[in-house]
Amino acid sequence: MKRPAVGEGGGGRSEEGTSKEFGKNRWKQQKRNERRLGGKGLSLEAFANAKSRSSGYNPALIKKQKEFYRNAKYVTKYKKTLKQQNLASDHMPKVSDDKDGDKTENSQMRSKTKKKSLLSLREEYEKKHAEVEKAKTDREAIIQAKKEERAKAENRRKAEREKMFKKTRSGQPVMKYRIEHLLEGLLDGSK
Repeated sequence: MKRPAVGEGGGGRSEEGTSKEFGKNRWKQQKRNERRLGGKGLSLEAFANAKSRSSGYNPALIKKQKEFYRNAKYVTKYKKTLKQQNLASDHMPKVSDDKDGDKTENSQMRSKTKKKSLLSLREEYEKKHAEVEKAKTDREAIIQAKKEERAKAENRRKAEREKMFKKTRSGQPVMKYRIEHLLEGLLDGSK
């Protein structure tokens, strides 16, 4: 029996078939890579230029920006506190050493309006306080009524339960109370 040669068909592959497939596969692989990477590769010059450009990552610059924002935050907080202190100082009564009569009259008018506003505030506070107290007593009354109702219902259920569990001398249940309970349920249902 004659063995086939390496280049002939039979058990082995032919060189032509493999070289065609290899070229085809290589071409497919190259196209797939181009599609995946978004086009042909960079030229050497473009690659060198891309590497030499700064990437935008500069730790010193980032640190400086953080410090700037932190300082801005502190400044805004400081300004707010100053504003609040100025508003608070405007509300405080000012002691003045005025010799003019007009200015003293003006301060007296201010104190009168303040007294009036204080009185109206006190009245408003007392009204609100009275409303809150009234609401509180109403709530307590409702809660007390519910408690009493629950206690009555519980006592009634206990009494009914005792009647339902009564037994005769021989240990049989007393049917009189059970039948009464059924009749009451039917009458309530019909109403």
